[in-house]
Amino acid sequence: MTDYSIWVLEYAYVNQYPKSGVLYGAHNQGTIKLPYCYVVLKSDDRTIMVDVGYNFKEYGKTLADRFGVVNWRDPTTVLSEVGVSPEEVTDVIITHAHFDHFGNVEDFPNARFHIQESEFSKWLWALTLPKQFNWLQVAIDPADLLRASELAVNGRLNLVNGDLDGLFPGIDLFLASDSHTFGSQFVRVNNSDGQDPWILAGDLRYTFENLTGYTGDGMYVPVGLASGSQLNLLLASERMMSLVGHEERRVIPIHEERLKDHFPARETKEGLQIVEVALAPGHDSRV
Repeated sequence: MTDYSIWVLEYAYVNQYPKSGVLYGAHNQGTIKLPYCYVVLKSDDRTIMVDVGYNFKEYGKTLADRFGVVNWRDPTTVLSEVGVSPEEVTDVIITHAHFDHFGNVEDFPNARFHIQESEFSKWLWALTLPKQFNWLQVAIDPADLLRASELAVNGRLNLVNGDLDGLFPGIDLFLASDSHTFGSQFVRVNNSDGQDPWILAGDLRYTFENLTGYTGDGMYVPVGLASGSQLNLLLASERMMSLVGHEERRVIPIHEERLKDHFPARETKEGLQIVEVALAPGHDSRV
């Protein structure tokens, strides 16, 4: 049996993000704080990241400034809060290729990266479209795709085709095609031999309300920012829920500031949140 500790690590945030960006149809409903986070999965023999954030330089910084991102901290600083260094990360699962998830590969020199083939190839295709389609690139740094190509040349890129059971012991991948992005994927962590499962939703779920409804009525609400269809987002929501017995708290929205109110958490000296979703046997709590 392989169990993983799961930590959601905030590395930056937007103080005032339009609510309509996270909840489809929530127009003129003000703003929320939007944490920028990635996830560490640690077992006794592996250290896995889910997404890697972005590097605060060049076009990554341009995009961050455009979105109003503040208080960025580098992976060495952020990961040290849970006793991990970037060099010991063995693998990285990329949920999708937006800059704040796939923009910092150079800080993880020993990791192999796993991304859906459709996510990689369709973003390359999108870059070939004429300028009237540039809205598709609003959250993409083309240089990230070049860096991904370099990973491939060096044997460090794994292109996944669809669902994949057992990428590693206790770790499964699921494709959500043409939803938030062309080839978004989410991750299931099967702790306790599947008796304690967790879904890491990437940006298929931004906030609690995406699954609980605007008023807690249980009506799925798609995320506001998407290049795919709202129907596919709803279907992805149902699939994530079905994989955890419709226990909503097990589908973790990485951009949700209120995670700290539902799981053990603490604030670092940099003013960033560390949320401990699960703790493997024998591991020390980091909160």
